[in-house]
Amino acid sequence: MAIVACLLLPVVGLLLYGMDRVEDWLSRPPRPPRHGAARHLRLIRGGGQATGTRARTDRRSSEAA
Repeated sequence: MAIVACLLLPVVGLLLYGMDRVEDWLSRPPRPPRHGAARHLRLIRGGGQATGTRARTDRRSSEAA
């Protein structure tokens, strides 16, 4: 019984150390962004153009059966 306890002691120590590191990693504040300029998503292709002109011509007509 003492041999099993001595063999499990390093495993438990590593587990406690790892959980302490994970807890510190999860509780720290987020880092500032690496890039200074803000990026904007372009969700609609050709968003800077007039609405309704190009968006309708690019679509394929669907032929429903």
